[in-house]
Amino acid sequence: MTHTTHEPFIALIAGEDSGDQLGADLIEALRRIYPGARFAGIGGARMLARGFESWHDIRELSVMGFAEVVKHLPRLLRLRKTLVARLLAERPDVVVGIDAPDFNLGVERRLKQAGLATVHYVSPSVWAWREKRAEKIGRSADRVLCLFPMEPPIYAKHGVDARFVGHPLADRFPMVSDRAAARDALGLPHDAPVLAVLPGSRPSEIERVGAIFVDAARRVASSMPSLRIVMPSANERVHARLAELLADFPGISPLLTDGRAHEAMLAADAVLLASGTATLEAMLAKRPMVVGYRVSPTSYRIAKALRMLKTDVYSLPNILARACGLGQHLLVPEFMQDDCTADNLAGATLDLLGDSERRGAVVAAFEFLHRELRGGLEGQAADRAAEAIAELLDQPHVPNLVGTTEPH
Repeated sequence: MTHTTHEPFIALIAGEDSGDQLGADLIEALRRIYPGARFAGIGGARMLARGFESWHDIRELSVMGFAEVVKHLPRLLRLRKTLVARLLAERPDVVVGIDAPDFNLGVERRLKQAGLATVHYVSPSVWAWREKRAEKIGRSADRVLCLFPMEPPIYAKHGVDARFVGHPLADRFPMVSDRAAARDALGLPHDAPVLAVLPGSRPSEIERVGAIFVDAARRVASSMPSLRIVMPSANERVHARLAELLADFPGISPLLTDGRAHEAMLAADAVLLASGTATLEAMLAKRPMVVGYRVSPTSYRIAKALRMLKTDVYSLPNILARACGLGQHLLVPEFMQDDCTADNLAGATLDLLGDSERRGAVVAAFEFLHRELRGGLEGQAADRAAEAIAELLDQPHVPNLVGTTEPH
């Protein structure tokens, strides 16, 4: 596709480490189209390494959870006001909010009201939480870039321009992975069953479910004396807490690693993990899994009382399987909230490890879903996202201000 020779000013606003990675890949892809483009806004170290001009530290947006957001709300509002004022003064050709919807959608709406072109990269989970939110997102973004194939049809129902660009994780996993190489890298034997256990990446998750997962692993190990367990830790705090929980583990002690979650999954016969993006990674690694999770009791009661959750399944492999026509049965056993017990997790994991035919069927389904996440499209997800942004830049921008003046 031929694009304008104009070298645009593209503003990017990323929050958290995952947004920094998406932003860095996007800058690289956009530079292939616009070698002289200027990139500025909010980003992290990876984006800076690609020539990005960051006006604020990305850590200022890395706030998780309702209580944390409330605590930091005055500072976040000041940051948003300062950022919007600068963007309005500098008038970039397009503003791309990368994830961080609680912050970015408000910024995008104000800029769209002022006639700037806006893109939101990574759709919030409209298929799980309040589908009508898609209409409100359209009031903020001229175009939404979606990672999952079931998202654009939802936006289409609300008249919002949304494009499926594919999930970047689908580019990072091969269709057939090398289990032997992963075991060699971790020093694990080739002739023993291996279970990867990932109870979460945040200290708050470890406090809620860490002991449950370790107890489940202990029960599985007691029934399979030859089992080897590998347990990656996302950071020092998580590592320290998991080491405490594993102190009296019987038999062969689990291998506790610093990071290396992908290698741990690739080395495993099965994975026991907390719900979240890690379930997508395990799916792309083609590893059968058992999923458990607990949120705070208060958050769970509020979500149930307000009927906010629009799906009866929680893990991404199960959601994708239904969306892609694989039927209503669960590919992945999942145990949420009060059902997330050591007994349930251990029982499901032992069943999975003992049934090679079932594991083979799950792997075949995961291969199908991996292809669906790539959408049969050429190139990498970042290239497709860059093309969608370049296409918007090539068009004369006529602001669509319908509904943008409603309060958010």
